[in-house]
Amino acid sequence: GAKAMAVVRGEADAYVHAGGQYEWDSAAPVAVARAKGLWCGRIDGSELVYNNDDTYLPDLVICRPELTEAILTVTSGGAGG
Repeated sequence: GAKAMAVVRGEADAYVHAGGQYEWDSAAPVAVARAKGLWCGRIDGSELVYNNDDTYLPDLVICRPELTEAILTVTSGGAGG
């Protein structure tokens, strides 16, 4: 949560987590980030989906909206969102 909040506070441009985590690890930080108008999603550009039977999320990106395409291009090997 602290690294994600650095983006919310404007101290960082993006938080990219490719190591996996459970839904409950990112739900609150994502809610706060979205409330601040930040883009939140998966490394491949897809939407984060919560309340699944399998609660493991393999990756997470939180960033300023204007940086989304550039960050996704780098993190997904050119797929961009």
